[in-house]
Amino acid sequence: MPDFFDLARHFTPEDLAIQKSVRAFVDARVMPSIGEHWERGTFPAELIPEIAELGLLGCNLQGYGCAGLSEVGYGLVMQELERGDSGVRSFASVQGSLVMYPIHAFGSDEQKQRYLPEMARGKIIGCFGLTEPDYGSNPSGMRTTAIDDGDSWVISGTKRWITNGNLAQVALVWAKVGGVDGEVRGFLVPTDRKGFEARLIHKKASLRASVTSELILEDVRVPKDAVLPGVRGMKGPLSTLTAARFGIAWGVIGAAAGCFDCAVDYAKHRVQFAGKPIAAHQLVQAKLAEMLTSITNMQLMALEAARLKNEKKLRPAQVSMIKRHNVRAALEIARTCRDVLGGNGITLEYPVMRHMCNLETVFTYEGTHDIHTLILGQDVTGIGAFE
Repeated sequence: MPDFFDLARHFTPEDLAIQKSVRAFVDARVMPSIGEHWERGTFPAELIPEIAELGLLGCNLQGYGCAGLSEVGYGLVMQELERGDSGVRSFASVQGSLVMYPIHAFGSDEQKQRYLPEMARGKIIGCFGLTEPDYGSNPSGMRTTAIDDGDSWVISGTKRWITNGNLAQVALVWAKVGGVDGEVRGFLVPTDRKGFEARLIHKKASLRASVTSELILEDVRVPKDAVLPGVRGMKGPLSTLTAARFGIAWGVIGAAAGCFDCAVDYAKHRVQFAGKPIAAHQLVQAKLAEMLTSITNMQLMALEAARLKNEKKLRPAQVSMIKRHNVRAALEIARTCRDVLGGNGITLEYPVMRHMCNLETVFTYEGTHDIHTLILGQDVTGIGAFE
């Protein structure tokens, strides 16, 4: 992992230990099989117990069997997992930030006791149901509803692009109470309920080693205590997304660094023209210098954001900046590394094309690049330009 400014000197011994442990896990357990999983379009579900055993699920949460890592430690976990594959990081990110975090922040004591310890152990897998087929960047337009039927909520609607959907035992579904003009609330919906169906989305050319689903809810009944009591309105899903985007901004550093390390190694060994490695040529060295600078920028921004988050001073617009900047930088680095590898760069013998394709999805999900641009524009001007 490039660390040109020796940023590791700012990490605690615990941060460094968890990074070392996750790196070893990724090298030993993820790298040998992830290319094959990506090619087949399958998620390495056999790794879930090991990910849980390492304490990586909800690892920055306190109590309930969670590891209670610092925000830097959490970021380093996401970074190392995504060095393996965005699909592996997405699994842990959805479980920890999009499902466990809102239960931890907004759930009742009973909900926390029921779900969080089992989710930390990987015994219960969760998914986050916000995006709909017609409402992605504008989630407040959702059509999913929850009707009060006395002793139950009756939920109907469709959610799409849901990571972990077909793995999950519980779905955190955001719905409008009373009808499409109602207030947004979050509901913990067991996926074995009558009327609930998860359908795999196939034929993906990106995030292939990840489970992506469509959720169909047709008059799904859940008890009245299934609602998250601690939040109302769009604050619930949006604050949850902010937590997850922070992890994404760290994660893509791993994807970029994995591509960079591969390109450096390849350039040192690929011989062309007068028996010299291509790393000896100025054009290749210029590419490597630019990529190292970009990775260092990504690391500096992520570290400062983690410091602010530890101090509870991190603003959503700042998270938009690091998500936007780091994902774009990672995608550009992956494309440049593919160029350095030439024709070999398109094969799955190397990780670069896999990372590059995955990052096209990360560029879009949890707030597209353009949406985060508008969030920053609004922060600068005080004027919303979304409509």
